Amino acid sequence: MSNRVAVIGGGSWGTTVAHLAAHNEPTVLWCRDHSTAAAVNEHHANPRYLGGFDLHPRLRATTNLEQAVAEAEVVVVGVPSSVFRPVMERVAPCLRPWVPVVSLTKGLERDTRLRMTEIVNQVAPAHPVGVLTGPNLAKEILDGNAATSVIAMADDTVAAALQGVLTTDLFRVYTNDDVIGCELGGTLKNVIALASGMVAGLGAGDNTRAAVITRGLAEIGRLGTAMGGRADTFAGLAGMGDLLATCMSPQSRNRHVGEQLGRGKKLKEILAEMDQVAEGVLTAGVVVELAAEHSVEMPISTEVHAVVKGRRTAAEATMVLMGRQARPEPEAARASRFRRLWPEKTDSKESRFRRVWRFARRSA
Repeated sequence: MSNRVAVIGGGSWGTTVAHLAAHNEPTVLWCRDHSTAAAVNEHHANPRYLGGFDLHPRLRATTNLEQAVAEAEVVVVGVPSSVFRPVMERVAPCLRPWVPVVSLTKGLERDTRLRMTEIVNQVAPAHPVGVLTGPNLAKEILDGNAATSVIAMADDTVAAALQGVLTTDLFRVYTNDDVIGCELGGTLKNVIALASGMVAGLGAGDNTRAAVITRGLAEIGRLGTAMGGRADTFAGLAGMGDLLATCMSPQSRNRHVGEQLGRGKKLKEILAEMDQVAEGVLTAGVVVELAAEHSVEMPISTEVHAVVKGRRTAAEATMVLMGRQARPEPEAARASRFRRLWPEKTDSKESRFRRVWRFARRSA
């Protein structure tokens, strides 16, 4: 049976996902811009966002949102976080019963601090909801490079069905039931990508960028698990994989913004020159608020937010981070080691002394 797919959002990633789905199912792409829809239908291209790349010839585009959704059996939403709720409010009344909704958006709603799947649950509560996320650079996929992604849904059966809708010969889709972790991994990495871009713009080398990425992943894991995600998710495609691609690639919008900030350019000027949204700019403040709410230390994200708000330069933020008090890196291991040294309050003074002495000799 055919699963008609509607992809909402004609930006680079929404268009690419529609192109992938069109390999397997009848797919329509909703675009706000009439010229973009016409280019998809007449020339199998999206010159505004993906100039020079051919789209699947069976992909169709429309500017009629309600019609696109009403005929769909799968709805994929790829609009910026700032407009996600109003778009979903238009989509919801047109959805057929039990049609799954998949978010492509890697951001948080600024006022409510909600994830996109939480917004879908509020606006369209009777529908299965999930997220497609991973190290997915649109132009590389359209250029024929192999890539992988994760479809995260609470319902394994629906996830497996969607896996078949989106998988192609060169685009491999895994499933995961950790919706919170997968969604937060894709969202939080944008803030770290800003930091990675900043140090690159300052002229730092690979050592510095590796440090930012690694310590950034630690921040993502701390907040992600505090908010209900699983630790292993952040070591996978939705966490480390997406973080690496976004921090390293010149195609990354968030890395680009960070790099320009590192070179001393004003944020307003950078954003004015861009045709798409860098979600990390919108998300940084929300991430800092969530970190405070969950009592999680996130020094890199905090400094990125200070730069975005104009309270520090990228160089000043880097010096603040480098001036932080040194400490052991594996915090959980450090706590575990301490507990092994002092397992019971009832230990005698002599036994505690001997245990510490033996540990010191082994560590010498």
